[in-house]
Amino acid sequence: MSSHDAGSAPHAGGWSAPRSPRWTPLELVAMVLGFILFWPVGLAILGWKIWQRRTGYQGDLRSFADERIDQMKSMFPMGCGARRGEAADWARKGWGFGESGFGRGSTGNSAFDDWKSAELARLEEERRKLHDAEREFSDYLAHLRQARDKDEFDRFVRERDAAKARGESGWRPFPDADR
Repeated sequence: MSSHDAGSAPHAGGWSAPRSPRWTPLELVAMVLGFILFWPVGLAILGWKIWQRRTGYQGDLRSFADERIDQMKSMFPMGCGARRGEAADWARKGWGFGESGFGRGSTGNSAFDDWKSAELARLEEERRKLHDAEREFSDYLAHLRQARDKDEFDRFVRERDAAKARGESGWRPFPDADR
């Protein structure tokens, strides 16, 4: 690799360091408002910029926040803001009790480890079935909403056409209220 790569800048000693990303207007405004409204927010943004310079992270504050939000969403199962179809695999992520979590490590007892693996596989299959049922129900509800909307629209068209046939100007919400 040369010292003139896109993510690095040349230095006198022949080594390269990450190029410092420039401040964006959003970052400047956020930092200034952060210091004005609540100083720890401004300090956090300034600390983030220093971290960004040291690590060579090329994204801006907004993309960094979006990445962290997506990362947090992926840590939780359906609900808690997670996108549909993106349920967390608790066993792989190591959430659970004890140092090793539910799915990590070996206890040293092969019978227990085999049982634990079988139970985790069974639970994962149940989670998948629940997810599939939720998706099917969601599709069913969408179909019902679409059918209801079509019925309501057809009723509107019939009532409007009937009003025009009676010589009225069009559909009115309460035709008898004017009399």
